[in-house]
Amino acid sequence: MSAISSYARALAVDGGRSYPIASRRHLHLSDQPLIFIPLTMAGEANAPLAAMIGIDRDDPSLLVVPQPRNRDLRFAFAAQLADHVLRYVEDRPRRGVETYGKDGNPRYLDAPQVLVPNPPGVDFVRLFGRSTRFRRTTGQYAVAPQVPLLGRWLTWFAERAEHPGSSTLVAMTSELGRHWATGQSALEDANLAAQLAWIDPPAGLTGAQAARDAEDPLIWPPAGPATDPTFDNEILAPAIRLYNDGHHERAITRMENALRTQLEPTWRLMWHAYDLLSALPVGDTVESRWAVDRTDFTGHHSYVGDGGFPQARRDGAVAAARRLQRLEREQREFDATRALDDPMVMANYRVTGEAFTGSVVSVEADRKIVSAKGRRVLRPLVVIRTEDPVRLVAQTTVRSPSRPAQDGVVQEITDGLVTLQIENGMGRGGTAAPGSLPAVGDELTYTSLFPDGIRSPELPAAQDTPWTHGGPPQPYVPTDDDAREVWE
Repeated sequence: MSAISSYARALAVDGGRSYPIASRRHLHLSDQPLIFIPLTMAGEANAPLAAMIGIDRDDPSLLVVPQPRNRDLRFAFAAQLADHVLRYVEDRPRRGVETYGKDGNPRYLDAPQVLVPNPPGVDFVRLFGRSTRFRRTTGQYAVAPQVPLLGRWLTWFAERAEHPGSSTLVAMTSELGRHWATGQSALEDANLAAQLAWIDPPAGLTGAQAARDAEDPLIWPPAGPATDPTFDNEILAPAIRLYNDGHHERAITRMENALRTQLEPTWRLMWHAYDLLSALPVGDTVESRWAVDRTDFTGHHSYVGDGGFPQARRDGAVAAARRLQRLEREQREFDATRALDDPMVMANYRVTGEAFTGSVVSVEADRKIVSAKGRRVLRPLVVIRTEDPVRLVAQTTVRSPSRPAQDGVVQEITDGLVTLQIENGMGRGGTAAPGSLPAVGDELTYTSLFPDGIRSPELPAAQDTPWTHGGPPQPYVPTDDDAREVWE
């Protein structure tokens, strides 16, 4: 937790409602997201109990598993879920195609976006994808043909969710927490009802009062995937026993009615959270990250359509290292672009000394120096007065969000004065082009944090994997063992 977010939480406690920690939305929101609220049975690892899913806020679909321990019913649920997810996925390419890059590669204009209440919902997607993508559609324990395909797409969603800044699978509590600080702990923020109570409390109530009401499972049932123990003992267990006794229709009707009362409040909360985030102005770099999601979706859609294999159970050593390296680089890029987009996010780096804001007090516009090649080149000096704690060393390259194409190099920091040498972005002449340099009196922010300054070390090719890491991996080919189940 940063100093700014800690301070914002203190302000939220003092003021009785949440405090914004971002002035812009750092997430792409689809005009037609797929809301997915899963519920699992307590004591059974990722055993689906029910789900509410849909794209229409006024017409959600309820899926129920009357006996989660029954394998056939569990995969019948998977088949029903596949009908909703695959129909939604296949509808995205119909919105059109664009070309990008020098080679004119195709890319869909849209990609699927699934919204779940919290991070455990993301975990459900990942685990349910892993348990379905290798299932057989013939022979013993056969499943419906769409179930393995569902598993492949759920796995794709879960893998994309690991990429910082991705908008294809989103935990709403995480996104709300990225934009607002509440007066409660991060653990309490995992309750969507309590978090929204702080962000938008009912009239006449403070955030703390509304959050206490929201923690009452009779008013706001848990946002999944776990259900409330009292509900399990008093309502769910008798309905399951009724099903086990052979009264299937009565049991299913009872469970559907009961589970609808558990899921509908969260369904309303999900759309409320969607509306709150939609009201924020979108950040400048959000669409570029969404373009990456669309590119990946296009590639995976084509791969699946061409009969490609399911995702492997585990990566090889080099593939795993590359994946980790990419995720680390994307996290730094995401942090940098959010800060460059949003002054409130940049404040975190001003506190740590990685950025500063100040007023230009002098500009030496015609200064020239002798370069390493012996030529005289234009290198103006700009002096900025700041009250921020600057912890940058000499020769650090910095950049201003308002001048993203111009680099400055720190020359000296003394008594609140930061001297920068401007390196580029001044035109091609021997003098700086009009307006290309900051002017005296300009208020500017400079930071050492920018995305294109991030470099990663080179990794060996997969065929050069050292013996200490298993040697070169064998090409992945699915086998019957991939679909083998513990009871076989």
